[in-house]
Amino acid sequence: MMFLVTAILAYLLGSIPFGIVMARLFDLGDLRQIGSGNIGATNVLRTGNKLAAFLTLLGDSGKGAAAVLLARALVGEQAAGIAGLCAMLGHLYPVFLRFKGGKGVATFLGTLLALSFPVGLAACATWLLVAFITRYSSLSALIAALMAPIYTAALYHLHGAMVVSVLTALIFIKHRENIVRLKNRTESKIGQKG
Repeated sequence: MMFLVTAILAYLLGSIPFGIVMARLFDLGDLRQIGSGNIGATNVLRTGNKLAAFLTLLGDSGKGAAAVLLARALVGEQAAGIAGLCAMLGHLYPVFLRFKGGKGVATFLGTLLALSFPVGLAACATWLLVAFITRYSSLSALIAALMAPIYTAALYHLHGAMVVSVLTALIFIKHRENIVRLKNRTESKIGQKG
């Protein structure tokens, strides 16, 4: 019963749309009508408000981390990965936005950092390196997500790697359009408006 309650709470926590909240707080307009229409930090950055983008990043990553840490404290290690998955599902398909959410990269990275700090650091470092070289947020996310199960198996454990593989699959599913744009060389770069 506690496991189920934790999963539901993690989903609801993940459903909080920090990008929308920050766009309203900073009077940036309807985030879903700006740039890519995504509710995440990269699209908030396209408004030109770096503070709002940073706070969105903190909120979205923090909710993934909080879900994992709370589940671990309340139920135990076996619930941590599932709580992270539920928080991710909440971000991707939030009940508060009629199940139309973001792409989950910050929540994914926050979840990894809480599951295993070395795994999270390795994934974040991968994202930063690819972003520095290419300036593509989506490509950075895809490569970091692709490497995450390998990092998890090496630095955490195999059961965790299975959960992280599901998270990776969700990242790829939500980035289908980005993959097409990357192939066509029409994908927007980090900091690029529109």
